Amino acid sequence: MAPSAKSAAGKKQGKITQKFVINASQPASDKIFDVPAFEKFLHDRIKVDNRVGNLGDSVQISQEGEGKVVVVAHIPFSGRYLKYLTKKFLKKYQLRDWLRVVSTSKGVYELRFFNVVNEGDEEDEE
Repeated sequence: MAPSAKSAAGKKQGKITQKFVINASQPASDKIFDVPAFEKFLHDRIKVDNRVGNLGDSVQISQEGEGKVVVVAHIPFSGRYLKYLTKKFLKKYQLRDWLRVVSTSKGVYELRFFNVVNEGDEEDEE
C-alpha cells in the first residue's frame, strides 16, 4: 500500500543541519597525524549527489582548535561515511595499525591509539 499524500504533505521540510567533530588531538600532539592533510583529504573525497568535489554550500569542513576537524552538513549526511573516510585516510598513511576511530557520542568521533599489551614476556616463559 502506497503512503498517502496527506502524511507526506503534512511534514515540514526544514533545513537539516548536522555537525560532526573528528577529534585527532592525541595523535596530532604526538606529531604522527597531519590534521591539515586530513582536512584536505576530506575536502577532496566527500561525495555530494554522488559526485566528488561537489561540496558547495551544503558541506563545510574546517579545522577547530588543536587537532579537531569539524564537518557541518546542510544535507542528509551519515556519520558512518566520515568514519569510513577517516579509516581510509589512516590506511593511506599506514596509520591504521596504531590508530582506531571511536565514536564517543553522537556526531563526535575520536582517534585513539590501540592498547598494546606486551605478549612477548609470556612467550619467553613457555
